[in-house]
Amino acid sequence: MFTPKYPSPDTPPTADQSLVRPLTGIVHPPACDCHHTPATTAPAPAPVSRSAVQVTPGALAVAVAGGTAVVLVVGAVLVSMLLAVAITAASVAICAVVLRSLLNSHNQQR
Repeated sequence: MFTPKYPSPDTPPTADQSLVRPLTGIVHPPACDCHHTPATTAPAPAPVSRSAVQVTPGALAVAVAGGTAVVLVVGAVLVSMLLAVAITAASVAICAVVLRSLLNSHNQQR
């Protein structure tokens, strides 16, 4: 009851189902008694077809320099994160060794 009903995708909507009607150039309805001249339509522009993207040597140099900069920045960020993890792991290991030594020496003195 509450599910929407969509037309099948392989059939285009009919004129009755169409929500948007194409403009004909006349502003008023056909029953208008005004004497309007229909708007002239401009000719369609000629299609521009290019077979491939043309890359100039300057654009290629900028693309290579930009790619190199991105790789260097991402590499520096990843290396710094790895170094932070390594330093944190080493400090936790040193703390564990010190705590173990303190607990062992505390238990032996009793």
